[in-house]
Amino acid sequence: MLSSGLAACGGDSGGVPTLTWYINPDSGGQAEIAARCTEAAEGRYTLVTAVLPRDSPSQREQLVRRLAAEDSSIDLMSLDPPYIPEFAQAGFLAPVPQEVGDRVTEGVVQSAIDGSTWDDELVAIPFWANTQLLWYRKSVVEQAGLDMSQPVTWEQLLQVAEQTGTTVSAQGTRSESLTVWLNALIESAGGSIIAENSTDPDQIQLGLTSDAGIRAAEVMRQVADSGVTGPAFSTANEDSNATQFEGPEAGFMVNWPFVWGRALSAVEGGTLDASVPDDIGWALYPQVDAGEPSAPPYGGINIGVGAYSQHPDLAYEATECITSDENQAYYMVSNGNPAASTAVYDDPEVVEVFPMAPVIAESLEQAAPRPQTPYYSEVSGGVQREYHAPSTVDPESTPQRAEDLISAVLRGDQLL
Repeated sequence: MLSSGLAACGGDSGGVPTLTWYINPDSGGQAEIAARCTEAAEGRYTLVTAVLPRDSPSQREQLVRRLAAEDSSIDLMSLDPPYIPEFAQAGFLAPVPQEVGDRVTEGVVQSAIDGSTWDDELVAIPFWANTQLLWYRKSVVEQAGLDMSQPVTWEQLLQVAEQTGTTVSAQGTRSESLTVWLNALIESAGGSIIAENSTDPDQIQLGLTSDAGIRAAEVMRQVADSGVTGPAFSTANEDSNATQFEGPEAGFMVNWPFVWGRALSAVEGGTLDASVPDDIGWALYPQVDAGEPSAPPYGGINIGVGAYSQHPDLAYEATECITSDENQAYYMVSNGNPAASTAVYDDPEVVEVFPMAPVIAESLEQAAPRPQTPYYSEVSGGVQREYHAPSTVDPESTPQRAEDLISAVLRGDQLL
């Protein structure tokens, strides 16, 4: 595997073209897929990987810097969906051929297609699509008499947790996790962080002060003030929530599917009793208002082809191999990352490893991407600044402060 520092020189010295795929760190799954696709290419290309930094903002920074310099070594790249509009608007992505776009979106969950789209055009290739579920302890809901075969609301979770002396885990830390949570709350309430989008930052209309935005702030504050979130809620992230949910006071948690494999691995390693995963159930993300379907968080990775690649046709051929149902199923089973293709959720091996696969698929169909904008970093940064800590959120003032700050940043009148 190449390091990110060894792939700075584009081009080939004759013979079989080498395509470099810049990947986010994983457990070796993307490197294995690259080897599989190299073999399947039968000499048309060799696909190698170059590892990006671990955190998403650093990945974006490195890719933007290199693409701004028209780096031809970037043939393919694994992109966090919120940054795709920025890359597309800057001209960093090679246009997706129509016939390729038709093939790679067939049978793909809508949230992954939405997350690969900018300005009504498919600009990246859906690869894997993540979503958060509501995880619960079966013993707790049984004790409380809560029917989990029906949608539940955040208010119900808080009531049951208080009644049973258990916890509700959500991500209250000042990071991208907080934007993910707020976005899901607003979308579940029927609104959006960006109400009217535009490529002109001065024309972007925010929706934080809409009825849905205010309702989302109410729920966030209600959760923070509930007394059932456990200690250090303002620094709680996905990992610390997973740890809390494995503990004796666990009741409910919103989190990504990695928590299931983590629990099973802990049992195998002897650090968690087998009774814990036996007591874990799963359901769709909680509703903000009863009877209104939730809009769970959407995440994952999509594949972009670099605008300065010397082999864009081969690169797009490689994307179709990477995102084949076979490779998506392999990646889900081996690395725990849910597929974008709906067919994968019927794979017996996938269902064996992820018994909650049908709920993941259903959640992905309801999921909503974070704001699709070239200015995502500014929007998310403003949200994190004004909505942290969740216990300080005031539905009457926080949404307006956040709108004022983000609008000023977009106009260039203020810095984050």
